[in-house]
Amino acid sequence: MKKFIILLTVSFVAGLVSKAQTLFTYGAHAVDANDFLRAYNKNNTQQIKDKARSISDYLDLYIKSRLKIQEAYERKLDTLPYIMAELANLRSQVTENYMTDPERTARMVTEAFQRSQKNVHVAHIFISFRNAGGFIDTAVAQKKRDDILQRLSKGQDFAELTRHFSDDTTARVNNGDIGYITVFTLPYEFENAIYSTPAGKYAPVVKSKIGYHIFKNLGERKAAGKIKAQQILLAIPPGSDEEIKEQIARRADSLYKRILAGDNFNRLAADFSNDYISAASGGMMPDISVGQYDPAFEKVLWSLTKDGAVGKPFLTSHGWHIVKRLSLKPVVTNPKDKPYQDELKQRIIADSRWKNARDFVYKKVTEKKGFKKIPYEDAALWNMTDSVLDSKPMTSGWAITAHTPLFSIGDSVYNANHWVNYAHMYRYKEDGSGVKPWEQVREEWIKHSLLEYYKNHLEEFNDEFRYQMQEFKEGNLFFEIMQQEVWNKSQTDTAGLLSLYEQNKKNYLWKQSADAVLFFCADMNTANAVYKDVKANLPGWRKVAAQYPEKTVTDSSRFEWEQIPNLNKTVPKAGMLTNPLLNTTDNTASFAYIIKIYPEPTQRSFNDAKGMVINDYQAVLEKRWDEELRKKYPVVINQKVLADILK
Repeated sequence: MKKFIILLTVSFVAGLVSKAQTLFTYGAHAVDANDFLRAYNKNNTQQIKDKARSISDYLDLYIKSRLKIQEAYERKLDTLPYIMAELANLRSQVTENYMTDPERTARMVTEAFQRSQKNVHVAHIFISFRNAGGFIDTAVAQKKRDDILQRLSKGQDFAELTRHFSDDTTARVNNGDIGYITVFTLPYEFENAIYSTPAGKYAPVVKSKIGYHIFKNLGERKAAGKIKAQQILLAIPPGSDEEIKEQIARRADSLYKRILAGDNFNRLAADFSNDYISAASGGMMPDISVGQYDPAFEKVLWSLTKDGAVGKPFLTSHGWHIVKRLSLKPVVTNPKDKPYQDELKQRIIADSRWKNARDFVYKKVTEKKGFKKIPYEDAALWNMTDSVLDSKPMTSGWAITAHTPLFSIGDSVYNANHWVNYAHMYRYKEDGSGVKPWEQVREEWIKHSLLEYYKNHLEEFNDEFRYQMQEFKEGNLFFEIMQQEVWNKSQTDTAGLLSLYEQNKKNYLWKQSADAVLFFCADMNTANAVYKDVKANLPGWRKVAAQYPEKTVTDSSRFEWEQIPNLNKTVPKAGMLTNPLLNTTDNTASFAYIIKIYPEPTQRSFNDAKGMVINDYQAVLEKRWDEELRKKYPVVINQKVLADILK
């Protein structure tokens, strides 16, 4: 019910009338035609034959909702603690959705989708900033980088250079081959370099916090998708001698032969696998995309071309593995697939590529509200900060006090006290290596302040957010005032309900009906099983239903024939069971056991009719209230504007 009410409150999409025009007034208040059309178009998305009639009908509902909401404001229901708390809770939930540039997000989703369509086979040369003694020596690293690049430019073999010069210890064995990757496999800066490099070529050097990286595109293929697989891992304990390693290898071979002979993979994984997380679920692993595991592991896994195939035991740095392919989930190739688009967006948000996605906020706030730096001496600010945070002696810092303004955003002023509080919390480097320069902390503080200002004034920057908050707030106000004026009264006014019942008895008749038990089952298989058991023991239907407590619900009452599942045009008889009927919307199923029939219409008692009487009484109460509200807030429709809309 509440959801329906919210749909009748003011909803918004893009502007539909070229300029502001008042469609109607109610008392001292006016409603713009754009606001009405936004609401109408949002709530009438189906093809409509008689558009003019549809708009007129909706306008009547819309006016009624506006009057009720205005009355709620008059009574200050918007200040109720629960209304304010729910609005604040919604704001905290949805604000994050508006903190990124939609255009940038769309570009990144498109980029991620395009990259997800192919896998790239990659080799890697790593040049560490740390020398052989374990100390940082960027000069040596740069020299080594330049030497390798010179050799590559002369056509020297990439794999050979990897074996001789890469600081990745595994490169001596695998020639730097890290296997296939796809989008999100590697850090974004690495991914950019690789996907921008043609097959057979090496990418420009990428610098990271730990060194230099040179990637080569060894080849490309159509994206392989994801594999659902099981594994048994027989780990080799550190320090194991050759005899122990041989024993583990023989055990892996023995388990493999048992699997080929028909032994249960799930049970063997649970009993023997040292991957304790997957072993608990029969060796089941999360969906595996390329680039997630050791290249040796993935090579065997992706060589399994059929569902159910089991690979021979193979060795990695973790131990001996036996893997079984269960199914292949192809990559999504439709760029308009919304669930996949949403998945990519969520992964982008969680990824390093998202770190600059909020830059648009700083520009937007500065342009719309203005950012103004107030003159002061940097040295004085740093001296005052050192004194407060580190108890250093004051020199020039006396020129700045806690209330000295440093900059403003719009009409909000940020002073030295705000600065010190921020600096106290965020002056240390994330890696724990010490404090940041004050200039860097100040730059971060300014950006933080711009971001917080944007969050706190989001309605002023984003119409969609403002409309969403307004719609939710007024939906709650509508619900609250309807609860007070209609729903609660219709439930508690027993005298009014009885009076309405007595005056309209003819409206509260039983049509052809029956005493029956309705069985609602979770699925058709359950329904068939319950149906069979009930049919064999009609008087014991309760005991039968009790045998399916989580999959069957019963409702024993009097029902009109049209309410009985799968009765259709059949005339019911006492003792009859209707056949199970599948509900295609949710794949549940139902059937009925007929106990007694009433072939002729009969009068409903007040108790039998109470639900119907309450519904009718609600309509009566609301109609009276609507008339009172129209007297309090006289409605005047601008017929010319309405005529333009109806056209």
